[in-house]
Amino acid sequence: MHSLRPITTAQDIQPQYRGTPIGDMLEYHNLGKPFETYVNAKLLIGMCMDNRKHLTVPDNFAFIIRAGGANLRYSEFKISYAIAVGGVRHIALMGHNNCGMVHLHERKEQFIAGLMEGAGWTREQAEEHYEKFAPQFEIGNEVEFVASEAKRLRIRYPKITIAPMLYKVEDNRIYLIEE
Repeated sequence: MHSLRPITTAQDIQPQYRGTPIGDMLEYHNLGKPFETYVNAKLLIGMCMDNRKHLTVPDNFAFIIRAGGANLRYSEFKISYAIAVGGVRHIALMGHNNCGMVHLHERKEQFIAGLMEGAGWTREQAEEHYEKFAPQFEIGNEVEFVASEAKRLRIRYPKITIAPMLYKVEDNRIYLIEE
C-alpha cells in the first residue's frame, strides 16, 4: 500500500522533483507560487476527467490529458506527441479520491438507466456497452492504480520523469504518492 505525502512547503517536495516542472506545478497549485510566463509547455499532466478538479497553473505551462481515472492506457499517442513534438520531459500523473472509475460495478444500473434515459439507448445496447468497456476502465483503488500506471509509463518512456499524485477533492490539494 502506498502512502500520501502532503505538500505544505517546498521542502515537502521530493528531491527528484524539486526544480523540475513537477515541483513547479506543486508549488503553483499547493503553495501559491507566483506564476511565471510560459510560451511552451514544460509538463504533461494526466488526470481524471472529473469536474471537481481544477488546477492552479499558469497558461501555456502544461499539456493536459483528461481521462477517466487518469487511465492513460488509451492515450499513448497523445503522450508520445507531447514528448516528441512538444518537448516535455516530465509527466504528473494525477488521480483523485472518490473517483467514479472505482467500483464501477456498483454503478452498473445507474449507468444503464442513464444511457437509456439520456441517450435514448435500449437496455440491451446499454448493457452491451457497459459489459464491453467497464472492465477496461475500472481502476480499483485510486492510489494503487496511479502508482501502477506511473510504473507502466516509466517502462514505456524510460527517459521521462513521471510523478504519481493524488488530488483530494475535499481540500483541493495535490499529494505525492510515496513509492
